[in-house]
Parts: sequence; structure tokens; C-alpha cells
Amino acid sequence: MEIDAAVFDVFGTMTDWRSGVADALAGIGGRAGLRADWPAVADAWRRRYRPVLERVLAGELPWRPLDALHRLMLDDVLAEHGLDDLGAAERDALVQAWHRLCPWPDAAPGLELLHDSRVVTATLSNGGVGLLARLTKQAGLRFDCILSAELAKSYKPDPAVYLMAAELLEVEPQRLLMVACHPDDLEAAAEAGLRTAYVPRPLEWGPDAERVDPPDEVDLVADDVIGLARALGATD
Repeated sequence: MEIDAAVFDVFGTMTDWRSGVADALAGIGGRAGLRADWPAVADAWRRRYRPVLERVLAGELPWRPLDALHRLMLDDVLAEHGLDDLGAAERDALVQAWHRLCPWPDAAPGLELLHDSRVVTATLSNGGVGLLARLTKQAGLRFDCILSAELAKSYKPDPAVYLMAAELLEVEPQRLLMVACHPDDLEAAAEAGLRTAYVPRPLEWGPDAERVDPPDEVDLVADDVIGLARALGATD
């Protein structure tokens, strides 16, 4: 595949959000004397993500950084699960958990292979620039560049986000590869003219989650980021 750059989804594709967020909920909630099915609370928080972003893209909510939207979603989830006793400081700390997620085991070594190749790598996430800078630094994910939907003052799957990445990286859309484990992200990227690569993350929603199949028109399917790097010509 002839590409000049690859941009990566981060939450789910490169990092294990579910374990990190559930652990933060359990720790902070436990210290507050609360009990709950913390992985289920984490799942409920994440499930609000796409509907809230759709409301922003539809103009029903004003654009705001993802941290602010995460806090909005969290307040609703805590109320739904009877966890209203968590105070503002605890809620702010929970939002910060999204800045400290652990990477999947193949993510860092796969990026290192790509770093030594001619392919430029960047994030392309709905997380803010500051969030992504801190997250990738602590997770040991060496990208060549940090790009965020924040720079377009929008959110994926808005085509403007994908085209912004191509413009800032100075590559033609058809020579920019979007890498994700989420079919809707890849479908939107393809509609914007990008090439697409699917990396499955069967544990994103836990061991009992249903299998997620790649989009029909995806350009490349790789078992993990190491396999992706090799498919793009990187060598060990």
C-alpha cells in the first residue's frame, strides 16, 4: 500500500480504556466508601460517548473539549448508578483517568517499527491535544506528531477532522491511512478519501464482548500494530 502517513485512533485502538477507567472508578469510589460493578459503570460511561458527540455535531450542544464532555457524561452515569455521593474533586480525578490509560502490549513496539520506517505517524483522536500528549508520553507511545479533532473544533466522524489531518501533515488524503478498531471511524475516514486499516481489539469491551468485524471496504486488516507496521514495509 502506497501511503505517506498513518494516523491512529487512541481510545480502544492503542490503549485499554476499559481496564484503566474501571480501576480508577474502583479506587476513587472505594475510598469514598461506595460499592458498584465498576466495569459496568465504565462501560456505561463509554456508551454515552458517541451519542453525546453526535449531539455536538448536530449543533444540539456547543463544542467543548473532550474532558468537559467526559465530565458531563460522568455526572449522568453516576446519577444513574446511585453514586451521587462522589464530590467534584473525585469526579475531576475520574476524568483525568482518561489521560493515564495503559497501552495494548503491541502498540508501543509497533509504533517503534513504524518510527524507523518512512511512514509518518500521528494520533487522530477526539481527545484533546494536552490529553493525548500526556497519555502517549506516560504510555510510551512514540508518535511523530500529536493531532486531535480539537484542532478542527469538531469531532470524528466529521469529515473535516480527517481532512484536517491530511492538510496538517501535507499529504493527499488518499495517501493517508486511518488506523482504528472501530468500523464507524474507518467508514467515515474512507468517505473523506483516506485509506483505512482495521486492527481488532477483541478485549476492548471485556472478555465477553461480541466480535466486531471490519468494514467491507477496509484497505488493510492487521492482527495488531506490529503486523500493521510489517504490512506497511517496516522491518525488525
